Amino acid sequence: MSMRVAIVTRIPQVVAGFDAVVRELGHEVVALLTNRIVLGGGGPGDAMGELVFGAPEDLDVLLPARRSTIAPLLASVEPDLVVCMGFPWRIPPDALAVPRLGWLNGHPSLLPRHRGPLPVAWAIRQGDDEIGITFHRMDSDLDTGPVFAQRAYPLGELEGPDTFYPRFGLVVGEALVEALGRLDAGEEGQTQGDGGSYESFFNADDVWLDLSRPAAEVHRLAWSWRYAMAPDTTPGALLELDGKPVRVLATSLTEVEDARRLECGDAPLLVVETEELSEEAASSTSAQAASTH
Repeated sequence: MSMRVAIVTRIPQVVAGFDAVVRELGHEVVALLTNRIVLGGGGPGDAMGELVFGAPEDLDVLLPARRSTIAPLLASVEPDLVVCMGFPWRIPPDALAVPRLGWLNGHPSLLPRHRGPLPVAWAIRQGDDEIGITFHRMDSDLDTGPVFAQRAYPLGELEGPDTFYPRFGLVVGEALVEALGRLDAGEEGQTQGDGGSYESFFNADDVWLDLSRPAAEVHRLAWSWRYAMAPDTTPGALLELDGKPVRVLATSLTEVEDARRLECGDAPLLVVETEELSEEAASSTSAQAASTH
């Protein structure tokens, strides 16, 4: 049976991927709902422009200014189902109730593990061998609803988001096909198991790399910052080298040509790639750097 589907996200790649899957299965995509991204003038050259102007031309684009307007805006396009991934607002109950089949959310972890806004970062930081994608029905809590599809994906060796996410996206698409098929068949999903964990954003204590810690721990923290954010502080992973703070983008636990060798609490760590901080960021971190040395 054909469904009217609304997509909720603020990630352009999610719009493209979900739209393709939903249409290929014979359903109708009726709207994109997103929120404003404060990154500039709002034209086609910035992130907001890429999201809105890059969406399929036949989609209405809904831009709620606040949570309370999500429900009436959604109701205007009469969706049977919402598929969601990468949307930062907690959805209020009246909006969850709009589509008759509810909201199907894609969460990049093997739920119930790593609930919260940064599942990939926390999986890396905690030394997991794999991450995954779970499509579950949204309920009043965060990332706790019944599961319709779940696929594991190996984390492998250190790589940046630009290479990780396109590969991971193929697995996400496969899981979405499975979830929509089960939903269309009238299934209610499987209740999540016990032992779930919730991790929030990184904080100021996580910004600086502490070389007195074990090398593997420092390596994982530096890697995880490529997938993390800390709303109220300068993003990490920061380290003072040659008297100035830098952001560490890549490290290694084994020898890498031209890498800088640093001694950690139990073993050496190789710093492979860094970037300079902006003057503003460097200034804001100078006091913290002094307090950690």
